Order: sequence, then structure tokens, then C-alpha cells
Amino acid sequence: MTKSPKLVIFDCDSTLSAIEGIDELARVRGPQVFAAVEAMTTAAMEGKIAVEDVFARRLAIIRPRRADVAAVGRLYVERVEPTALATIVELKAAGWTPLILSGGFRPIIAPLAAHLGIARVEAVDLFFDAAGNYTGYDDKFPTTRSGGKPELITGLKRELTPARVVMVGDGVSDLETKPVVDLFVGFGRYTPRAKVKAGAHAFINSLAELPALLQG
Repeated sequence: MTKSPKLVIFDCDSTLSAIEGIDELARVRGPQVFAAVEAMTTAAMEGKIAVEDVFARRLAIIRPRRADVAAVGRLYVERVEPTALATIVELKAAGWTPLILSGGFRPIIAPLAAHLGIARVEAVDLFFDAAGNYTGYDDKFPTTRSGGKPELITGLKRELTPARVVMVGDGVSDLETKPVVDLFVGFGRYTPRAKVKAGAHAFINSLAELPALLQG
């Protein structure tokens, strides 16, 4: 009989890495695009506007190229949270299975996931034509809207029947998972948010603090 896994689920942007991928895609397009997109991202992460109200709009403004995606993917690795790799190695040794659950983009996150040894990424796909020009995104994926992360975790629980589920993240979309996980850990190294800190079961400023929280 296969033993039920213990899942530790990480947000990506401003948690496993210092950057917000969507903002970095916008930065490539110049200061005006960057300012507009960054303002929308911040408002959504703080829960002032719904994710679904900005998701399509940001991508329509940016229209990221495949080359931009590759560049930001490298940046995720360059700006990785400094204790992330050692923490994940330690958690795996203690029997935890790490996953990434993000409102970001699967092809951009993939290099970071590989760097950290995380096999499974639940994130939004981007689509390009043969020349590498943007043609769209998977608008049916749950994390493109509010409530998407708890919906996906509920699906993972059905699929994997885990013994325990922990979520780690910095944003309000991560806090939404609190009712469907055993432990929600807020993360504040890069962008501490008062609402997340107030609502979290625990709050940390370094991923190195996580293994001690998950013992037992």
C-alpha cells in the first residue's frame, strides 16, 4: 500500500523567488507598461481588486514573447530565495513532497522548479506561434481567478489523498487556501502583507524557518 504523501505547497512569486514574474515581463516592455502592470499586480495581491479583473488585462498590455519568457525564467533562478534550495532538500528528507502552485506562468516557473528539484508545477500556460509571438493563455486555469488556489488544492487532495497539506505564500490568493489546508504559513521576506500576517496560522520571513514548523 502506497503511503499517503505529506504535501508542502509553495507560491512562487515573492516566495520562492524575489520577483513577480508578470511585473518583470512588463519591465521588458518599457517603464510605462511596467508601472501600469505593477500597480495592478500589487492591488490584486493585497486583495483590493479581484485577480480575474486584472489577469487578462495585464497580458493584453504586455503581449510577452517567448524570448521574454526565457529571460524572466532565468531571473527567477538568479533571484531565488536564499534558503529555498536547502529548505526543500531538508523537507524532502523529512518525507515532504514539494509542489508549486502559482497564479504565474508555467513556462517561466519551470527553470526555477528544476533548480529546486520540484517535480510538479500548477500554473498558467502561455501560448505562442511558431515565431515566438504571444497568442494567448489558458484562461480556464483556476489561478486566473479568485478562489482558484483552494479549488486546485481540493483537487490535489482528491487525487493524492495526502496525510497533511501545508501552504506557504505571501499573497491574499494564498491566504484563501487556509480553509482547505492543515497549516497556512504566511511569508514576508519580500512583501509582508498585514492581511496575510493577521490571517496566517504562522508567519515566517525566511524559508529556513519552515522545517522546524513542520516537525511532528
